[in-house]
Amino acid sequence: MRQLSFLCLLLSLQSFVQAQTRVTVTDIEGRTYKTAKLGTQTWMAENLSVTRFRNGDNIPQATTKEAWLRADLEGEPAWCYYNNDSSNAAAYGLLYNWYAVTDPRGLAPAKWHVPNQEEWSRLINYLGGKGEAGAKLKDSSGWNNGGNGSNASGFAALPGGSRTESAQFIGMARYGYWWSAQEQSSRNGWGIDMGFGYRHVNLVPFAKGSGFAVRCVRD
Repeated sequence: MRQLSFLCLLLSLQSFVQAQTRVTVTDIEGRTYKTAKLGTQTWMAENLSVTRFRNGDNIPQATTKEAWLRADLEGEPAWCYYNNDSSNAAAYGLLYNWYAVTDPRGLAPAKWHVPNQEEWSRLINYLGGKGEAGAKLKDSSGWNNGGNGSNASGFAALPGGSRTESAQFIGMARYGYWWSAQEQSSRNGWGIDMGFGYRHVNLVPFAKGSGFAVRCVRD
């Protein structure tokens, strides 16, 4: 009888773990994302690729340098593909400026949101702190020069690069950048970056006109 009870408990635990790994979230355009439960938080395990706000309004796509610079000058939301090449979206998602991230129409799927700095810090601390978290967040392939991580977290961070406030594309395969929804100053928002050459995570301010990837966390 005790063996039967233990077997039932084991099967229940296996079912729970399998259910956790199957958790997904769907955006307004019907695109489905994998997730990872890390401590008390549940995060997307893929970068956001949505081109409409949660209320259905289109997010302007900035394909030219002029359009990207104008969006920053006017404080308006914008997104782009890295190098304006749509084939990059499959692995890396889209790049958004900070104005898209914080637009009140909502960038994240329903019941999800773009994390603030405290939520990023909670994730990083859960994974051992700034000096170690990068190795656990980075995917186990895709980073240049042997810079892959272990992906022990299931977060599967990839080096999707960025678009600078001057509209240049930099860093693909070497660096990854993600926004926080928290403002640092009138010109900067908080974000994080990871690179191929180190294990740590940087939490630093970036110009709001920069184009970074977005991960969302469940409400």
